[in-house]
Amino acid sequence: MSTIIFLSLAGLGVVFSVFRLIVGPTPFDRIVSLDAMNILITGLLVVIALILDRSLYLDIAIVYAILAFLETVVFAKFLEGKS
Repeated sequence: MSTIIFLSLAGLGVVFSVFRLIVGPTPFDRIVSLDAMNILITGLLVVIALILDRSLYLDIAIVYAILAFLETVVFAKFLEGKS
């Protein structure tokens, strides 16, 4: 029961992050919403790995988290050089 609640709340968080990503007034808001969405997706992958009892999804979550971190750093460097 608690996993269903977590999955629904995390899915709602992803929807709000996508909304902020599209509507965000500044590029910095968009980067923060993209980072929040990546964190939520990583958490969802970990919960899915626990539900299905498959360690493959944990490996995918680790790789996704590393790539999401690099994406955030690259976007931040891009915006830093732009201003």
